[in-house]
Amino acid sequence: MSQDSDTIASSADGEPTGPGIATRWCVLIVDDDEDVHLSTRLALRDVIIDGRGLEFLQARSAESARELLASHADRIAVVLLDVVMETPDAGLLLVRFIRETLGCSDTRIILRTGQPGYAPELSAVRDYDINDYRTKSELTRDRLVTMLTTAIRSYAQIRAIEASRRGLDLIVKATSNLLSREGLAEFAAGVITQLAGLLGVAPEGIVCAQAVSSDGRQGELIVLAAAGRFAPFVHKPVQQLDDPEILRLLNQAIELRQPAFGTRAAAIWCGGRGPVRMVALVDGVSGHAAPEPSLIQVFCNNVSVCLENVGLMDQMRDFAYVDWLVGMANRLALINELDKRIAAGEGDNLTLALLDIDDFSAINNAFGHEFGDQLLQAFGARLREHGDGHWSLARLSSDTFAILGVHDHVNPRVIREAIGQSLTVGGQGQPITFTMGLLRLGEGSGSGNDLLKDASIALKRAKAASRHHEIYFSPFMATEIRDRVRLLADLRDAFDRRQLFVVYQPQIDLASRRMIGAEALLRWQREDGSFIPPDRFIPLAEYSGLIVELGAWVLEQACAMQCELARSGLPGVRMAVNVSVAQFRDERLVSQVKRAIEQAGIDPRLVELEITESVTITGEGTFFDTLNALRTLGVQLAIDDFGTGYSSLSYLHRLKVDRLKIDSSFVHELEAQAGGGTGIAETVVRLGHTLGLAVIAEGIETESQASLLRGMGCHEGQGYLYARPMRGADLLAWAHREGAPGA
Repeated sequence: MSQDSDTIASSADGEPTGPGIATRWCVLIVDDDEDVHLSTRLALRDVIIDGRGLEFLQARSAESARELLASHADRIAVVLLDVVMETPDAGLLLVRFIRETLGCSDTRIILRTGQPGYAPELSAVRDYDINDYRTKSELTRDRLVTMLTTAIRSYAQIRAIEASRRGLDLIVKATSNLLSREGLAEFAAGVITQLAGLLGVAPEGIVCAQAVSSDGRQGELIVLAAAGRFAPFVHKPVQQLDDPEILRLLNQAIELRQPAFGTRAAAIWCGGRGPVRMVALVDGVSGHAAPEPSLIQVFCNNVSVCLENVGLMDQMRDFAYVDWLVGMANRLALINELDKRIAAGEGDNLTLALLDIDDFSAINNAFGHEFGDQLLQAFGARLREHGDGHWSLARLSSDTFAILGVHDHVNPRVIREAIGQSLTVGGQGQPITFTMGLLRLGEGSGSGNDLLKDASIALKRAKAASRHHEIYFSPFMATEIRDRVRLLADLRDAFDRRQLFVVYQPQIDLASRRMIGAEALLRWQREDGSFIPPDRFIPLAEYSGLIVELGAWVLEQACAMQCELARSGLPGVRMAVNVSVAQFRDERLVSQVKRAIEQAGIDPRLVELEITESVTITGEGTFFDTLNALRTLGVQLAIDDFGTGYSSLSYLHRLKVDRLKIDSSFVHELEAQAGGGTGIAETVVRLGHTLGLAVIAEGIETESQASLLRGMGCHEGQGYLYARPMRGADLLAWAHREGAPGA
């Protein structure tokens, strides 16, 4: 930089900008008059041209301008250039430097002079490729903005045309390069390289293939080739990338069959109208830097043509139907084979077995994913070793495999004998057990996909029964599943139509027989008057997540009922409400409890939330955070069905609950055990006394049970001996008649 000048970079609003700013038009002001720099910046302050602001580079001499141009020529849109500076022709010589030495043909040049006598001749304007010429005195703000707008738009058009030309050159070269590729992996790697060149970024990305069945079912999207940081994911499902942005772009490109640009990557649909689709993703590119869409489309069309011309489509089809971790067919390939076997009339002789490795998640977590992958590979190898040509094999998901074959070769005895009880993994023996669901294809119905669903139902049944177990599918299972689905739909509809209601069972002081509380219970009565038992619809509500919405509604009803009890002359009656595991996991629980209490205007100490032992295993941190937040509200907490779980004893000293509830099953055993002790019920009472907790027994049906409970020190209870669950109005009447103090 020369000593007699300085260089300044600034935005039109006066904020400094760096050399990489791409959201502004870059304008170079070259003038030896400081007032010209100042007036130009002030005149163009806040000017927006085609959605972009202005960034100024400033030079006070032709020499300093050369240095700026040498380093920034690729991004300078317009040069506002003084004709006369160090010498009378300094400006014209700088124009020659820009056009001839730098070879910059797209930058627009506007000459300005304060001395009209020094204006260049018309031939000079033509020969030097000068875009405009004005005396400084005639450049009002409006004229300056108009002139600059015209120049910038001309610059943008020239750049777009040049980019298109370069893109087409790249595509021609890319097509030639791809046609020379011989293998599928090499071809896919070439797609990454050529696409990255077209987008102007480093070759870092993936090419994926996806199989599609004739009826539109989609297989997993598998990484066919990868470059850069994606290299470890070759032959693996894209889900293992664990990158929501990349997965979103890939799915968008496939669904819309057109490019999808994100904040840092671009996914390009590469074609495949038949049974296989191909899509590529390049990292490090965003939408604002994308070339013309037509260029991308030309590239994609050429890739599709190349695939067909070099005979790679068959290879890609094979690739998309293979699970590359274990080297066997994948889920979609199995469905296709099932369809073919059924169409050929072979179904009556075939059995499909699904094998799920027991405790695989625990093994994976304990020894790491690499060990888990080796275990899956060893399991697959054992299946191939003993299939002896009699089995068709597939891997369906993480730890689930499929065997298809005739009945004599695919049954629990043959399979268990073939696989054995251990595998060699990493040079060491690893005990292995697995659970099976089996389907005789003749007992199923529908397509290959339907048959696989039936086998999956059997597998789920087997896993629910016990590990290392097997169950054959029966049509009853499918009927039961359909009934559950219909019942769940009816439950949602019943909630919307207000067919659900809350009943209340009084809780009694066993000595005085007066009501000290009530438990809110949910009931469902259909329009025809029939009732659906709670043990049928409550588990469905919990499984589907509907219990969160239902639970909040029950809580509001219960708090309103507690308020009614107080208004009717029964203050201090505790209201107990059950809270499920799903509710406890929901972050809205605490706010829902607070809102219900505030809406009813009741004392939070008169609200008791009953949680089961299973709630305590939702995760220590989350569980205790929620528990402490509820205690801060002032509500009471009880452990429901105490003694039926397995974790409460280890947690009990930390829970800080107020009450233990003896499960009805232990109460029913009291009379049978009266001659030889009172069993678990008495143990729970003693434990409660030791920890300073109140104890309440549920399911009391006889005076004998009540007497035994009082004798062991249990002071509270509920059950049919005192009252059945009843609606709110009936509870008020019962309480005033029988349950109030002194009644």
